[in-house]
Amino acid sequence: MQIFVNDPDFIVEDMLKGFTAAHPEVMLSTLNDHVVTLRDKQEKVGVITGGGSGHEPAFLGYIGEGMLDAVAIGEVFASPPAQAFLDAMIEADNGYGVACLFGNYAGDNMNVKMAIQMAEDEDIEVKYVVATDDIASSPKETREKRHGIAGGYFMWKIGGAKAASGGTLTEVIEVAQKVVDRTRSICVGVKPCAIPAVGTPNFLIESGTLEFGIGHHGETGIEKQALGSAKEIAIEMTEAILTDFDFDGNKQLAVMISGLGSTMLMEQYVVCGQVLATLREKGHQVEKVYVGNFVTSLDMGGMSLTIVDLDAEITQLLDADGQAVGLKNY
Repeated sequence: MQIFVNDPDFIVEDMLKGFTAAHPEVMLSTLNDHVVTLRDKQEKVGVITGGGSGHEPAFLGYIGEGMLDAVAIGEVFASPPAQAFLDAMIEADNGYGVACLFGNYAGDNMNVKMAIQMAEDEDIEVKYVVATDDIASSPKETREKRHGIAGGYFMWKIGGAKAASGGTLTEVIEVAQKVVDRTRSICVGVKPCAIPAVGTPNFLIESGTLEFGIGHHGETGIEKQALGSAKEIAIEMTEAILTDFDFDGNKQLAVMISGLGSTMLMEQYVVCGQVLATLREKGHQVEKVYVGNFVTSLDMGGMSLTIVDLDAEITQLLDADGQAVGLKNY
């Protein structure tokens, strides 16, 4: 594994130093050097998230006016501890309460809930929403067990925009939950990733194959299959999500293609073109399209497809101003 690193055991700390140096709008918390926060506090409901490193620009890249106020950062593929989540809550709180919007993983669930209990001692009201967009991680009947992947972007954007517009904590939570309920994602992987401190792949994908439904940390997908054409893969991903939605009639949709780390934009746009064609052939109207690296998995080869069932409120909040600092360079 050849990467640009000083000490692989401290790559997260070095990344945070570089990130805060590059973006003067943000800073490392004085409470915790694994929490990044906006310098200028906003008089509104605070919105935070947190998660393991390795998914950049998630999570720290979505700090900014109209989006997140603070983020707790874990080691590579590891949940931030409860204290980091608590310190992010303290940084984001301005007396209006804090919405914690995070992905559904065991460590994050446990640590966020511990932090919320600790926040009560600080007289901070915290409510939370959990992203559950990964349709491959659990059957539809147990959707509450599904993991959160790239669909989390829409939860952060919608929740952040609602808070910026003056929404109450309850209103922020309600609209964030609504967009979670209307979001589905699926991943495909063609190349494994390697954790910097280890230096070797943490799972295997055989040459000439792909893993359909792979998780963001290498979790086993729905099936291993021969690597087909981009058209075939795009159609399979799209139809898997539409089947899970089971729409009654035609819909207005947002579509996101997110690379997993080492997949070229060229490839992403090839797949995107077929996804859009498939949706339109089925009578759906695609209102918004996002292509790029939004939630990654180190240097994994592959991409995720996310589809959001829009309504007027979600569309309005997606259109609201948002200044996520990480998106300047990703």
